[in-house]
Amino acid sequence: MTEKFSPSRQKAEAAFSNLQTPFFAKAEAAEELASITQSREAKTLRLREARLAKELKDRVSATSALLAKRAAAK
Repeated sequence: MTEKFSPSRQKAEAAFSNLQTPFFAKAEAAEELASITQSREAKTLRLREARLAKELKDRVSATSALLAKRAAAK
């Protein structure tokens, strides 16, 4: 279904299309930034959990070593 529009309508449609293209480009850029932010937050959370697990493991091993040293000294 191809419709024939008047020259003024065609000009208006072309102008509207030119306005819409940058708008949709901005929307795509915003989606990309949101995706990057989400992946950065996920990575930060993953690294924080790994760091806290390592710190806990280090504390437990240091405590165990101290208790073993005290037990050996008695």
